[in-house]
Amino acid sequence: MSMKWQKIIDTEEEFEKLRSLCGTPSIRAENKVISYLDQHCREFIGISPFLTLATCDSEGRSDVSPRGDVPGFVTVLDEHHLFIPERLGNKRMDSAQNILTNPGVGLLFMIPGLGETLRVNGKAFICRDKELLELSAVNGKLPLFGIVVKAEECYLHCAKAFIRSRLWCPESWEPKESLPSAAKMMAAHMNIPNMSTEQVEEGLQEGYRDRLY
Repeated sequence: MSMKWQKIIDTEEEFEKLRSLCGTPSIRAENKVISYLDQHCREFIGISPFLTLATCDSEGRSDVSPRGDVPGFVTVLDEHHLFIPERLGNKRMDSAQNILTNPGVGLLFMIPGLGETLRVNGKAFICRDKELLELSAVNGKLPLFGIVVKAEECYLHCAKAFIRSRLWCPESWEPKESLPSAAKMMAAHMNIPNMSTEQVEEGLQEGYRDRLY
């Protein structure tokens, strides 16, 4: 089915009209951005077990990847740099490939139960420093590499999205039996002959059980 989109904003003039409709940022919104990781940012990152990493390749194709581990898995190196260990994943290395050609990244740190999130934007580098890898070892296993981010913008994002979505409210969650099946989705998308949903599910559970690190 074809669909004709209307009212697409694609010029600076139209965007300025849209900005006038939206209004101007408050002085709090204007002043909340800092260019370094202060003590508040360090404390937030230190108890955050989860972040999303946004990257973009040289042709403008974007990607967002989840990163998670025990609180404190991201190491703040100094006021301007942090280190994210690369744990075992699907081996596509999309984020690392993008960083190689376009170092600009955006991070969103989350803490379960807290509506506010911490945004960190900056430049990223692929790093195999032995000392940093040893700091991120789990059960004696070192990550093969990590990502160093030089922070250029740091600021707290308000909780409105979490309040509206009720993300941290278990009573609002869908019943588990009605949730999408990851195995069914993956089997359909991969479309590998003779690969059943049950086999995909078995592979997923094996990876979750035996290949986290």
